Order: sequence, then C-alpha cells, then structure tokens
Amino acid sequence: MSRKFDDFLNEQLNDAEIRSEYEALQPEHALIRAMIDVGQESGITQKELAKRTGIV
Repeated sequence: MSRKFDDFLNEQLNDAEIRSEYEALQPEHALIRAMIDVGQESGITQKELAKRTGIV
C-alpha cells in the first residue's frame, strides 16, 4: 500500500464503527487474497479463476 493510503486508513480506523466493520471484513479479504495468490502461482488469469470458482 502507498504511504498516503496507509495514513488515511489508520486515521479512519480511529473511528470505532469503521474499525469494527473493517475487522469484520478481514476473513473475506484473506480468502480473496489467498485465491488471487493461488491463481497467480498457477499461472491462470483472474477471468479463468472466476470461472473455476463459479464467480462468473
């Protein structure tokens, strides 16, 4: 992440409601990141990954 985005995110996370929502999304973000990583390691495109996972 860029430094400016990191600063913005940290500032926003000072708000308890935003922090709660952000933390609630972390498992979903971790799963998506893992899927992207596996796709890249396998050499398949995002479009092919979406087809294989039933997203498209």
